[in-house]
Amino acid sequence: MTDPLLAAALVGVGGSLGATARHVVALRIEGRRSVVVVNALGSLALGAVLAAPVGAVATALLAVGFCGAFTTFSSFAVETVSTAAAGEGDVAVGFAAANLLAALAAFLTGSALVAALA
Repeated sequence: MTDPLLAAALVGVGGSLGATARHVVALRIEGRRSVVVVNALGSLALGAVLAAPVGAVATALLAVGFCGAFTTFSSFAVETVSTAAAGEGDVAVGFAAANLLAALAAFLTGSALVAALA
């Protein structure tokens, strides 16, 4: 895609949908679990989108926009630091490790699913 305005619009639309979806998950699942869920689901979707033979439009809309806004590094950081600051260092380390492992496994699973279907 060569039009930067179109790319920005696609990222914006995808981002607004991703942020809205993230909020809906947070309404249904509270606390640290929601962070792990959105990061794993977003990583699964990102792996699938990036492995699929989609063009620049779908990549901007879905990978950069939707997945970028749906997943949440800032909430991950806040939950990890606040848990550690509350004296639960072992829980914070476990949360951080679980988040990273879930996101990596989900990304690889999404990629593998698309590769198997192609």
